Amino acid sequence: MRKPGIKTLLVILTLVVFAFTVVGCGGGGTDTPAPAGDEKVKVGFIYIGSPGDAGWTFAHEKGRQFLLDQVPNVVTEVVENVGDADAERVLTQLAENGNKIIFATSFGFMDPTINVAAKYPDVTFLHCSGYKVADNVGTYFGRMYQARYLSGLVAGEATETNKIGYVAAHPIPEVIRGINAFTLGVREANPEATVRVVWTNTWYDPAEEKNAANALLDAGCDVIAQHQDTPGPMQAAEAKGKLSIGYNSDMSALAPKAIMTSAVWNWGPYYVETVKAVIGGTWTSSQYWGPMSDGITALAPFGPMVSDQTKNLVEEKKALILSGDWDVFTGPIKDQAGELKVQDAQVMDDGAMLEMMWFVEGVEGSI
Repeated sequence: MRKPGIKTLLVILTLVVFAFTVVGCGGGGTDTPAPAGDEKVKVGFIYIGSPGDAGWTFAHEKGRQFLLDQVPNVVTEVVENVGDADAERVLTQLAENGNKIIFATSFGFMDPTINVAAKYPDVTFLHCSGYKVADNVGTYFGRMYQARYLSGLVAGEATETNKIGYVAAHPIPEVIRGINAFTLGVREANPEATVRVVWTNTWYDPAEEKNAANALLDAGCDVIAQHQDTPGPMQAAEAKGKLSIGYNSDMSALAPKAIMTSAVWNWGPYYVETVKAVIGGTWTSSQYWGPMSDGITALAPFGPMVSDQTKNLVEEKKALILSGDWDVFTGPIKDQAGELKVQDAQVMDDGAMLEMMWFVEGVEGSI
């Protein structure tokens, strides 16, 4: 489903961010940062793509590097570019290789994780973005919709045509929730603006993502946002002199004239806390959905094109979110047809957010 990162991204990322220690495409490897003589705990990671994507897998790789820096008695084994159909085999191999903790970092790995975990009860499995658990399987994710909302404020303040484009991967609740949160932010800043959605039905396809972004730009959109794994849509916006909002990681180095900010993941602290809990014998299966106040999601630094007025608005709303006194899906909220879906002052519960399959008012597009 996702393909290896393109050479240009690999070169830029190597120079700008850090040198990857993970092994090449589809392979496994072990890092050994622990001092000699220390007992080492093996931790496995299974990636659907390559860190060279500059997005989803890159963010998880940064988290893995943070884990190695913070927990010296840990070594890691990584397998990249694993398709959903091959996940069960790879997870089994990681367990057979002696990994006592295994992080499965894509939604499509959910059932394979559950299946393999049943055969290895002494191994702890953590699945990212899923909803199935077992005694030795937990799930983890972050409330990215909070950062999405804040990035929507930036987009709403920036648009001059009142048309914002959104290149979206797959019509699942996670993506729809992000689009809705982004649109609520856009409309808070600019009630006249709309968000036009184009689906690619891919997670990683740089060419298709750019094509979708170009279609939106040709339709008059002057800001492009996305839920994809690469900076392709951002680069399309820059090529036409327009603005953009990145996702997954700080993508500003890859389209510096376009990217105003990015809604980013910060997996490192979660990986450290979880591994320490497993090693210490305090870990229990749970479904973690961390708020922005936990630091698992954030906004990347603003580009120079973002005004002080916009920054102040974002900080004001961010403070409310961090305080816990307000959350994004607080009513009144209407759907595309104008029907009231969330009553005034009502806060949508987690179950409703996790199952969201409708668009808010202001979104142009269908599910």
